[in-house]
Amino acid sequence: MVEVVERKRGGGRAARRAARARPLDEAIRPVRGGMEGGFYKPLSEASVQRIHHAALDALETIGLADAPASGIEVLTEAGAELGDDGRIRFPRSLVEDMVALAPSEITLHGRDPKFDLNVGGGRVYFGTAGAAVHTVDLETGTYRESTAQDLLDAARIVQALDNVHFFQRVLVCRDIADNYDLDINTIYLSCAGTTKHIGTSIVEPSHVPGCFDLLHMIAGDEAAWRARPFVSNTNCFVVPPMKFATESCETMEGCIRGGMPVLLLSAGQAGATAPAPLATAIVQAVAECLAGVVYVNAVSPGHPAVFGTWPFVSDLRTGAMSGGSGEQALLSAGCAQMHKFYGLPGGAAAGIADAKLPDMQAGWEQAISNVMAGLAGLNMVYESVGMHASLLGFSHDSLVLGDDMLGQVLRCVRGIEVTEDTIGLDAMRSVCLEGPGHYLGHAQTLGLMQTEYIYPVVADRTSPKEWEEKGRPDLLTNARARKEAILSAATPQFDADLDAAIRERFAIHL
Repeated sequence: MVEVVERKRGGGRAARRAARARPLDEAIRPVRGGMEGGFYKPLSEASVQRIHHAALDALETIGLADAPASGIEVLTEAGAELGDDGRIRFPRSLVEDMVALAPSEITLHGRDPKFDLNVGGGRVYFGTAGAAVHTVDLETGTYRESTAQDLLDAARIVQALDNVHFFQRVLVCRDIADNYDLDINTIYLSCAGTTKHIGTSIVEPSHVPGCFDLLHMIAGDEAAWRARPFVSNTNCFVVPPMKFATESCETMEGCIRGGMPVLLLSAGQAGATAPAPLATAIVQAVAECLAGVVYVNAVSPGHPAVFGTWPFVSDLRTGAMSGGSGEQALLSAGCAQMHKFYGLPGGAAAGIADAKLPDMQAGWEQAISNVMAGLAGLNMVYESVGMHASLLGFSHDSLVLGDDMLGQVLRCVRGIEVTEDTIGLDAMRSVCLEGPGHYLGHAQTLGLMQTEYIYPVVADRTSPKEWEEKGRPDLLTNARARKEAILSAATPQFDADLDAAIRERFAIHL
């Protein structure tokens, strides 16, 4: 009898392991991009209203300086006011009209339609971002300058990660000295590595035409690009506090005319370039981004834009940025509430680690802010994986580890479904009154094993005995092995003829 029981248990375990190893259809996966968050609200409804009115007051009485001549023209034609001090001020009615004109939902396309993002409401997507100048070498525990190969490898890894839904450039290729070549190669390397939606930055307005020439080649032609723009421009259109970034605004205008979605990014640092109180830091970010909404819709009504309130935090003892702090997590979650209040697609930062390496400190810093952002319903969670040293460093291994973390985060976002099926007592009756007194092997348990529960890929859940028998696997070793397996299996995302044509037209540094 004992032997029979053990054989049954062993066979059941083997079957469960085999089931977990099979890829699940997207429709029945326990987590996926675009699940609804919004249940966590760090701000009361009254606080949201106070922040809103304070932001409108700031726009009407303080305004923004340093708009380019082209921006002054379109903004004043729309109804903004140019003061004698050179600052653009925004009447409340103008801001409210432009918010109403802006789309409440946008599609950020992937080159592969299965990666399209329906951005808006409380739907949550996690992705990368950043401009790290260093890459973490885990084998030596040191930082080195980031390269073009590092960027391509990062994009290739993201292509293979289920829980990372978009790829915004994570690093600056320090082996490319020319700024135009840097912009071109960033687009090329990102698109060569992944068919998910891509975010990039264009350094100067003069670079816009060449970047669009490259995008038209990748899309097939200009019409194909405009039908499905698969790259968005991350545009730091403001220099906090309350100044337009002149050249970035000119770049943004060119991107809008070229049909590219834009991320309106306001990145003040509380206690430095934004007010120290967290609430007022949100006020300034909201005011700056509302000015961006007016700007974008004055240029092209209804153009797709992400409301990028992106306030950072200072460690007030030193003035240094602290992206892994609890205050950062609160800021991003509070910003998500403001996005929902305005009914605008929104994005902010979460998942940044102050830790230099993927260690326990990095784990809690990344997990706390990602969970809070997801539960708050932040649409686009940028910088959610891979970023260390307060955005100065990037780690490919941490990117792989982050996929496991985001799986757990997304499961928290999904929450607990209470339905007739999930709360019915039939399984309890059969087990308690008729069955073996446990739910192992029950049809309900087996039926929900894959659709209700998510399992880590590199994290270890074995018992101490099993862990010893497996050779005491180390988390970072597992991550490195998965990273190497992904890169060794990666296939080019351009066909040979297109790649040759791009290389003939542009100076590709790879």
